[in-house]
Amino acid sequence: MEFYRVLLADDEEEIREGIRRKIDWGKLGFTLVGSAENGMEALELAEQLHPDVVLTDIKMPYMDGLELCRQLKQFLPASKIVVFSGFDDFEYARQAIGMNVSEYILKPINAPELSQVLSRLREQLDQQRLEHEDMENLRRKYEESLPILRELFYTRLLDGRIPPDQIQERAARYEIELPEGCWTVALVLADGGSSKRDELQLLSIQAFFQRHFALDGCILYTVLYNETIALLIQLKQKSQIYGLTAELERLCMLAESLLGLHLFVGVGRPCQGPAQFYESVKEAAAAADYRVLMDSGQVLYIGDLEPNHSAYLTLEEDDLRTLSTAVKLGSKEKVAQLVSSQVSRVREARLSLPQSHMFFMEIVTSLIRLAQANGIEMETVFGPNFTGMVSITDFRSLDEMEQWLVDCALELWEILSRQRSDSAWKTVEQAKIFIATHYAESDLNVETLCAYLHLSPTYFSTLFKRETQKSFTAYVTDLRMQHAAQLLRDTDEKTYLIAERIGYTDPNYFSYVFKKHFGLTPSKYRAGQGS
Repeated sequence: MEFYRVLLADDEEEIREGIRRKIDWGKLGFTLVGSAENGMEALELAEQLHPDVVLTDIKMPYMDGLELCRQLKQFLPASKIVVFSGFDDFEYARQAIGMNVSEYILKPINAPELSQVLSRLREQLDQQRLEHEDMENLRRKYEESLPILRELFYTRLLDGRIPPDQIQERAARYEIELPEGCWTVALVLADGGSSKRDELQLLSIQAFFQRHFALDGCILYTVLYNETIALLIQLKQKSQIYGLTAELERLCMLAESLLGLHLFVGVGRPCQGPAQFYESVKEAAAAADYRVLMDSGQVLYIGDLEPNHSAYLTLEEDDLRTLSTAVKLGSKEKVAQLVSSQVSRVREARLSLPQSHMFFMEIVTSLIRLAQANGIEMETVFGPNFTGMVSITDFRSLDEMEQWLVDCALELWEILSRQRSDSAWKTVEQAKIFIATHYAESDLNVETLCAYLHLSPTYFSTLFKRETQKSFTAYVTDLRMQHAAQLLRDTDEKTYLIAERIGYTDPNYFSYVFKKHFGLTPSKYRAGQGS
């Protein structure tokens, strides 16, 4: 069993040692990972050790227990805090409760009372652990929900609501195999039938197609979809589409004999992979709508009904969002791949020139909007004298147009990457300048700095540590110690004056921090000149 971690803070060594010896930590499910003699030391240890429970006195030098609680509430909100106090004072208790303190114990502390408190905290921590770590229960619920999740996946896939780059990952998550290749989508509708029989009827049709479908080299998936049965069929090649329609005709006649159901099937054009199911299923629905006009035939293929059909392509909202996200946050390879995939759609659809131009302009417009939203001049991205007016006829080939689009998208990606990097660097540099200007002020803290920068303390702390490899507290302490050492070497000022000059109101605490930093007291450092 993994023990919960406890940090103890009290300025009286006798009390710390007594608590350490008299509490049976292991029996209660805890381990004492650290102890501190003041609030500042406790805060530093808490940042390193991330304790589950903090036991702290209220009255301590350098930083009292209530201030420690306030800091811990911000940086370790999940930790349980127990406060000791020698004062039976309502105001102390009220402030402690306001800082999310779990328990308030009056001194003198006795082992049985503290053990009871720890037992209660362990129950609370156990409950939290169960809620967060009961993976077996979550796995069981997931497995029970898997059939429903698969149906939702198929529905979202056919509706075009899954980004292409996420399809295979999500399919694998639900244990579904959808290999790339030639596919088509068909929709099966039943003619007539009462509403009471609809669900049972759909399930019987689904089972029927799963049992009786037989076309050499083809893979069939059946899905309940919008009160129809969607057939997802992988073909060996596009020319097999007419062999498929013949097999579906056979199954419709067989269903009428065995099930007494008159079925219609609409078949979409073959497509390249699951990412294009959305287009094929729309065509299948359009084909099925022709049944009202047809005198005979139960299987309707859109390629027969609209042989001169020229597909109309448009950038869907998901396409725009995916491209925008890639340019802002993705890799160069991802950006190039997305732009090229959109141009490939134009090639495969064999659009007319006006339709190709409209689709081309949709891509250009999406890049222009992204540039404008980030304050970037259009000429910087698209080249000198660019006004937004560009035509597909300005290019000698689709390959040339594709390369221009890729180059523009990558230029925008590069500029946005620099903006993000520059912004983080500038913020940290501003912080360093502020600290260098105000380090001598005793009340300098992260809240003051963040108010100046207009940032949240949590975001700033993460950003600052990532860029400097130091916490705010450690950085300020290091800077103050550098100045203290210089003053000790270059001046004859007394230690308490040097402490005041670098932001310490308590000379004793300054000496404590200095010795901890350099391994020598200020006086010995001065005598040895820091050697």
